[in-house]
Amino acid sequence: MAAPATSQTAHNKEWPPMLGATPAEINDSLPQGPQLERGRPAKWLLAEHRKLDAALHVLVPQRKDRVDAYVVSVALDSDAVFGREAREAARVLSHRFDAAGRTVTLAGSVGGGPGDLPNGSLNALTVTLARVAELMDKDQDVLVLYTTSHGAQVGIAYHDGDQGYGILSPARLGAVLDELGIRNRVLILSACYSGIFVPALANDTTALLTAASADRTSFGCQAENDWTFFGDALINHALRKPQPLDAAGAEARDTIGKWEAAGSLTPSKPQIVIGSRVARWLAPLEDRMPATATSPVGRPAADALEQAN
Repeated sequence: MAAPATSQTAHNKEWPPMLGATPAEINDSLPQGPQLERGRPAKWLLAEHRKLDAALHVLVPQRKDRVDAYVVSVALDSDAVFGREAREAARVLSHRFDAAGRTVTLAGSVGGGPGDLPNGSLNALTVTLARVAELMDKDQDVLVLYTTSHGAQVGIAYHDGDQGYGILSPARLGAVLDELGIRNRVLILSACYSGIFVPALANDTTALLTAASADRTSFGCQAENDWTFFGDALINHALRKPQPLDAAGAEARDTIGKWEAAGSLTPSKPQIVIGSRVARWLAPLEDRMPATATSPVGRPAADALEQAN
């Protein structure tokens, strides 16, 4: 996870109008999860279709004799920190949840050139979730979704260079999951203000962990980093250990709090909400967790505090 100095597809332009001509119309469109693509080369679009098709083609069906997890890890912004984080998160979560053959990474470039994986976008994420829903037993199996991107107080917000823009709102993500009948889910959302997803998505069969509360930013999203604070604390440290999900979430929250205090940062207040019926499918998965922890990789997110000082 070496960090190039810059992202290959850095974004420099302001957000364009999204599905409306007036501020009121635009605001009303945001819960629908608007996205805008402009000026994409035709050959690039074809290559993206082929990458996504290849990634979905190799997914294997669930096993009748056990609870299976399907891991989807997506970087929804072209700043290279998110691509690096999503790729390693996919490896960690796949290892933890016995999801070999049942993992999709949508991460695009990690800086320095075109990526070898499908790009993270709302369309790619939605199509991937639809394919997972076809393969899983929705009464028995589990979706483990990790998203990493910038955030706004309307949802997860991304630029893909200056050609792709989107908002993944709580209402839109909830609508997709409900349409597909995906009820058993671990949703791990790394973005500023990601706590806004809690009211819409928390229920008795969902484990939901967010990088921040609804009114707070999170930290570490500079393009040159290997990790955000949340990704480093939760994925790169806590979830590498053979400990329950709630304990991992609590460890990550404490770690982030210490980093924020050291940097005199306003606390991000990560959220952990685990539904009352989650243990029914989470316990069998955690019974199969690897017994030995793996080692963190990449440059620690808290190193950015030393550079700032």
